[in-house]
Amino acid sequence: MAVRRTATYMLATAIGVLEMFWSGTLLPDQPADLISQAEARIGRPLTPVSYAGVARRTTRRAVYAGAAASTYYAPQCVPVRDAYGKIVGYRCP
Repeated sequence: MAVRRTATYMLATAIGVLEMFWSGTLLPDQPADLISQAEARIGRPLTPVSYAGVARRTTRRAVYAGAAASTYYAPQCVPVRDAYGKIVGYRCP
């Protein structure tokens, strides 16, 4: 029973590895056709359709929103600690 289970796992792993490199054609014309080329050229990097532009704008918006929220919700009072790190009180400006 254990041998059959191990053989099943090995077969499934082999099929999974082969599927990662398969380009989708049943009979390749050339040996190099097993791996397809990735060609994702959609617009220039700063255009609204490009993936790089979308990622850049999303990151910029997240940074600006985080900076605005941190200044708005910044604590007014800060804890005062002694030499051992214990909070002994609060200091408010």
